[in-house]
Amino acid sequence: MAVSWRSWLANEGSKHLFLFFWLSLNAWFFWKTFLLYCRGLQYYYLHQMLGLGLCVSRASASVLNLNCCLVLLPMCRILLAFLRGSQKVASRKTRRLIDKSKTFHVTCGATICIFSVLHVAAHLVNALNFSENYNEDFLAINAAHYRGEDPRKLLFATVPGLTGVIMVLVLFLMCTASTYAIRVSNYDIFWYTHNLFFVFYILLMLHVSGGVLKYQTNLEEHPPGCFNPNKTLLGNMTEPKSFEELFPDYTTEPFPEDLTFPEPLVQSNFMRICSKEPKFQSHFPETWFWISGPLCLYCVERLYRYIRSTKPVTVTSVISHPSNVLEVRMIKDDFRARPGQYVILHCPRVSGLESHPFTLTMCPTDSKATFGVHLKVVGDWTERFRDLLLLHSNQDAEILPIFQQRRYPKLYVDGPFGSPFEESLNYEVSLCVAGGIGVTPFASVLNALLDGWKCYKLRRLYFIWVCRDIESFRWFADLLCMLHSKLWQENRPDYINIQLYLSQTDGIQKIIGEKYQALNSRLLIGRPRWKLLFDEIAKYNRRKTIGVFCCGPSKMSKALHKLSNSSNPYGTRMLKEHSSTGTSAHYSEAIGK
Repeated sequence: MAVSWRSWLANEGSKHLFLFFWLSLNAWFFWKTFLLYCRGLQYYYLHQMLGLGLCVSRASASVLNLNCCLVLLPMCRILLAFLRGSQKVASRKTRRLIDKSKTFHVTCGATICIFSVLHVAAHLVNALNFSENYNEDFLAINAAHYRGEDPRKLLFATVPGLTGVIMVLVLFLMCTASTYAIRVSNYDIFWYTHNLFFVFYILLMLHVSGGVLKYQTNLEEHPPGCFNPNKTLLGNMTEPKSFEELFPDYTTEPFPEDLTFPEPLVQSNFMRICSKEPKFQSHFPETWFWISGPLCLYCVERLYRYIRSTKPVTVTSVISHPSNVLEVRMIKDDFRARPGQYVILHCPRVSGLESHPFTLTMCPTDSKATFGVHLKVVGDWTERFRDLLLLHSNQDAEILPIFQQRRYPKLYVDGPFGSPFEESLNYEVSLCVAGGIGVTPFASVLNALLDGWKCYKLRRLYFIWVCRDIESFRWFADLLCMLHSKLWQENRPDYINIQLYLSQTDGIQKIIGEKYQALNSRLLIGRPRWKLLFDEIAKYNRRKTIGVFCCGPSKMSKALHKLSNSSNPYGTRMLKEHSSTGTSAHYSEAIGK
């Protein structure tokens, strides 16, 4: 399968260009800081004492500052939703980069872990050198109190050392709990440990306030490495070679204090004579400049989100669907959302601290204020949530008037937030592929088309849904049938192409119900043959740009990703807008662990 460079650049070019820029920025900061501490005159004596450990520790710290600043920005959901929803602020290419925000967050987090290990290793060497290379001439530069002091005291008895140790432990917990195995087996551990980031940033601000590393401030009065004739030389120190050659009979007795030196002698190119002792000063912490802005932005956003979500929603209906799927319909004053967006649900009776994101399957419109989500019950949180809701429901699909509604537990909604699936309505032709519960991002798109399709740019939609059991199709069977019937009545049967695949079955099955005949004729046994499917779509839509969207397992996503970058003889471009896999945001959100 040949790769089309035109398609590859359209799909991958901006992402790789941004990655190259980010890598270059990290490399530039590392190398610039390394050279500064290796060759900078103000760090001459400190470098003599600590050696390479000083350069590596400071260079890695500069990379950590950069990434601790950047790692928070992808988590500013309101900012990303604004950029994604504003056509004037963000072009399509920019919005596609915004869709990679979670990947960038993970990349920055991994970089923080790697350079933290390098930073810690360098500082362990520094602690040993502070003890062994104790400078008895310039006491102010020392971190140790005497030569041979136990380096462990520098690690556990100083503010930078102690905070550094605690930060390493916090970072270790956050990183290990972020692995896929722990997130799947126990999402609560991931959620609680990840919120330790606030403790990490507080410790980080305390860590840089210790002032252990110092630089020289009086370079003009005391050029680094100069000879001070007013200072008695110690027995273990040697005189500069140039000075011995010029004055072979010179003794180490101090000069009279009132003796002045000729200006030419002081400025001699063969030796440097200093008139004062070096003065050292601790650095002003630079980390504050890096993290204060993003941290304040994130905290302000979280405060705003908390304030706007304090009013509970009104739950109008709870519907139990086959295959352990629950539908919750709600009403909230002044709630607006676009198809493809998601919200974060918080139920205090389930958990006082936990909240989970779910894709909207129904958005409010001008004619109805109801919005809803579908969630698959597979985790502790969703199990407790289902038990609470069904305890107060007879599991029917009736939507009661507000004054007659049942007493459901309080439920709070934060959002909505932008997602890449919003773009499915902005293409002339879109291909939407769903695997199981991954259909939820497309349900709100189908609902929007049912309310009125003419106001959108979309003119043809290919909808492919793969499920393991026949009952899963009943989640949105009514919606698909109503949309199909509406388009037939409006003489646009070619507007949507529905293909349903039953991947695991012992024989021919059908969706039970006379009204589902239109879907049964589109029900296929087995898995899609993606190559033939892509060729057919490309042939039918010659020289057009098609948006490809996928929410499903990793294997399905990778197959579509590869085909989107492949060439075809029809001049059709497949733009892979987003792929939610089993390890990514929307598929996990739909599952709702």
